[in-house]
Amino acid sequence: MRKYEMMVIFYPNEEEKRAQVLERFKGIITQDGGNVSEVNEWGNRKLAYLIDDYSEGYYIIINFEGTPKITEELDRIARISDSVMRHMIVREDE
Repeated sequence: MRKYEMMVIFYPNEEEKRAQVLERFKGIITQDGGNVSEVNEWGNRKLAYLIDDYSEGYYIIINFEGTPKITEELDRIARISDSVMRHMIVREDE
């Protein structure tokens, strides 16, 4: 199991969709044998540039342990989710 960090920027005014997608991410991680170690909600932050005419985004950082298969599925789900503005998954150094 490797350690990963996933940063997700959601559209700012979609609390219900954001909660559903976040629970789906957690479910994908735990379903495939991973472990969610920490979820940090940074809240609304100003973006460096406009994305789809939005100047703010809702930031969430998820630290987890898992396999590359889990990261591929998380990446796929984040790309097709309408409430996700941007996302990035990086492997943490050990």
